[in-house]
Amino acid sequence: MTISSPGEWSGDIAIIGGGIVGLATARELLLRKPDARLIVLEKESDIGQHQTGHNSGVIHAGIYYKPGTLKAKLCVAGAAEMMRYCDEKAIPYRLCGKMIVATDASELGRLDDLAARATANGVPGVQVVTTEELREREPFSAGIRALWSPNTGIVDYGEVNRSYRRDIEAMGGDVRVNHQVNAIDRRGGDSQVSCANGATFVVRHVIACAGIYSDRVAQLTGASKHPLIAPFRGDYYVLRPERRHLIQSNIYPVPDPQFPFLGVHFTPRMNGDVWLGPNAVLAFSRTGYRFRDVNIGDMTALFTSPGFLKFGRKNWRTGYDEMARDLSKKRFLASLQRYVPSLTEADLMPGPSGVRAQALTADGQMVDDFVIDQGDGILHVRNAPSPAATSSLQIGRYIANTLAETRPEFASS
Repeated sequence: MTISSPGEWSGDIAIIGGGIVGLATARELLLRKPDARLIVLEKESDIGQHQTGHNSGVIHAGIYYKPGTLKAKLCVAGAAEMMRYCDEKAIPYRLCGKMIVATDASELGRLDDLAARATANGVPGVQVVTTEELREREPFSAGIRALWSPNTGIVDYGEVNRSYRRDIEAMGGDVRVNHQVNAIDRRGGDSQVSCANGATFVVRHVIACAGIYSDRVAQLTGASKHPLIAPFRGDYYVLRPERRHLIQSNIYPVPDPQFPFLGVHFTPRMNGDVWLGPNAVLAFSRTGYRFRDVNIGDMTALFTSPGFLKFGRKNWRTGYDEMARDLSKKRFLASLQRYVPSLTEADLMPGPSGVRAQALTADGQMVDDFVIDQGDGILHVRNAPSPAATSSLQIGRYIANTLAETRPEFASS
């Protein structure tokens, strides 16, 4: 399908966002209705430039999520489907497993709760292991007990996303980069989607998978500005190559139930690297991958939001600790040595960063599940942080099923 730009194009569906959720959704819709006229509009110069391209690459097994939530349902099935997809497309991945490590007695109750949650979610193979069993699998790790997940893996989600794009284009769909959506106008039964480059698209249905900009895209349609997106940067170090033998699998802490971030952890990568981190600090720009990246408009909108101010008052101490660790390599090292005591400062090499789109409610609470809203001709993915990449094929199916409630031609055969 060829589209002239600028100009006007008409069709069935426009998907806003070329990240892994947007492309998985486009792929699923075209599988269901191959003759659909579908276009994906991405604001950046290439697909997957933000959360899809800046994540840790973990195929999550589904341990952490409250039973019955979308995260729990879609992650467990999504992990299995992701691995089947990678097998079909010859995309390399590795089941290196994960150890969730308790380092003192105060964490044992939470570790047992995680084990029960994993069982309730149907996560395969999860088992509690003793100190001795932990040492057998991770000889350099400290801990008094751990939860072992053999079904946790790693993959390059950028490669997965590029494969989704190839699938879409092979089925006649179109993916357009450098198309930043700046207006959405509902006209009777259609929507006119206008882009900053002058292109316009008239479609029967819009699906917004805008990630870090999901709240702003929602407001273009007159939808609520809540949940608000607050950007949190996670900075990583990379383990010095000569010391990679210290880490055999993913090593994670027992998470704090009051905070949705999983804490600093050890993540093997498909290229052989081992990432150490991340922390979680407020980014001063929605695309603030460096400490010095500042966007005054982003910060003004955030610091004038009552929901964010309430969140800040409640969590300022945690935020201070995270910022202090971000600015001090010694503090960062100390948090890592709790799990691998033999690490030294020389083992930590500068690494990458990512920005997480954390959704906040109007009263300052962190949204802890996927949020997908459908209105008249427009569906918004309002919150899709981790494990969205793992769950992407299942999220695409969920969105397609939701669309099929009003567009039965997109029902699964």
